[in-house]
Amino acid sequence: MKRVILLVAFGASSVQGRSALQNFDAMVRERLAGLPVRWAYTSLLLRERLAQARQKSDSVVKALNRLAFERFDEVAVQPLQTIAGREHAAVCAAADEVAADGGIDCRVGMPLLTTAADVQAVARAIVRHLPEQRNPAEDVVFMGHGARYAAVALYEDLACAVRNLDEHVHVGAMNGAIGLEKILSALSSDRVWLMPLLSVVGRHTLQDMAGEHENSWRSRIEADGRQCVPVLKGIAEYDGFAEIWLGHLEDLVQSFTMG
Repeated sequence: MKRVILLVAFGASSVQGRSALQNFDAMVRERLAGLPVRWAYTSLLLRERLAQARQKSDSVVKALNRLAFERFDEVAVQPLQTIAGREHAAVCAAADEVAADGGIDCRVGMPLLTTAADVQAVARAIVRHLPEQRNPAEDVVFMGHGARYAAVALYEDLACAVRNLDEHVHVGAMNGAIGLEKILSALSSDRVWLMPLLSVVGRHTLQDMAGEHENSWRSRIEADGRQCVPVLKGIAEYDGFAEIWLGHLEDLVQSFTMG
């Protein structure tokens, strides 16, 4: 059987973001040597920018159709997503569509937060990768995207798991989960570190988290009378998080052998 790996990301327009994805690509190629690796991006805007720069810019459907045309029999699709929300559902729908039309076995791997074991693993990764300059008594706030799907409850589970490891580390999300209002009431330090629970640094990190406008998380923390220090580094840049996605991919590739 002819097998291939398709990695799926929202995309990255910055050098820093592209480097993070390239590093993950290298990890995959080292761990699953012998399997070709391709990429697809879910962001239409990013794909348009890449196309204008004459760089490869496949959507998930386009990438899968290309692989079917190249006569691959099995495609392990691993999204670099945090939770099984709308974007993950769209990837699964694309895989189902191409599998039905092209007679190819497309299977989609789990996002970062799927199982109870994932929650504990992500909590450990969060605590492992806190800023080195941070005083242990200082608060750290992680901002996720959130979701309106049932999986959003995993943010609550993660916040609880993280608090059990470090009571000064807080997890919230922009949509449908723990909001910043709830976190503000739990802050106790004069200086607060602010970090994205997002794969790469993009618009949400630069504007919604660390932006200068009054509704950003940074501005709202500062309006609460605290110094806020944003850390502009996506979780795909940290080995502890990348290993979780990689583990899901390894399980997915193994599932083809198991039948």
